[in-house]
Amino acid sequence: MRKYIIAGNWKMQKDLSEAIQLVSELKSELANKTLNAEVVIAPPYISLEAISSLIKDSAIKLSAQNMHMADSGAFTGEVSAQMLKSVGCEYVILGHSERRTIFGESDDMINQKVKQAFANDLNPILCCGETLEERESGTTFNIIEGQIRAGLKDLDNSQIENTVIAYEPIWAIGTGKTASPEQAQEVHAFIRGLLSEIASKEVADNITIQYGGSVKPENAKELLSQPDIDGALVGGACLKADSFTGIITSV
Repeated sequence: MRKYIIAGNWKMQKDLSEAIQLVSELKSELANKTLNAEVVIAPPYISLEAISSLIKDSAIKLSAQNMHMADSGAFTGEVSAQMLKSVGCEYVILGHSERRTIFGESDDMINQKVKQAFANDLNPILCCGETLEERESGTTFNIIEGQIRAGLKDLDNSQIENTVIAYEPIWAIGTGKTASPEQAQEVHAFIRGLLSEIASKEVADNITIQYGGSVKPENAKELLSQPDIDGALVGGACLKADSFTGIITSV
């Protein structure tokens, strides 16, 4: 049975003191609430160790926003999966559209990172999504299929089942625009059908597929009530404890 996962991607926001304050507030907000979703936060690298200590007595899980595909080496500015594991990360976000478009990460690079995550006992959150131009030209499903098939290449069914898929239409990230619940559900249903082909129906039924793209407390309940939407990858709304809590408790 698949689980709901609400993850907050902080991106390049919050210095260390601000990060500690935000997580302290979030812990306080969630302390007396019954949670129906796993809560994951992805601060910048510099805050991971401090936040790991801060959440160790809570239900909050820790994620990184990216990582390198090699174990170690002369890769200035990069971090490895083992480094992330050593500071308490359980998840890592891979293939985010900003990594693909701004930093030129290819499907093959992302696939290598997914494999490296599993080799180091990290759960990958594999992102996929189309641009506005691709949606308007009717190629959404082709784009999504290509990204998912490439990202999951050479994984066994157990690994695929433990991959979290995050569908984030690029045109709805940070723009204030949101896919309608019907639009999001249509793509999520397509993804689950595709995963049945790539792996099996049982695997597809157990995979968590998140929606991301201007998710807010005001629209979260309707989005998360769709049959194939199993959580959210939240951007701006996760940077305030009360708004992120509003999304978490909408499940």
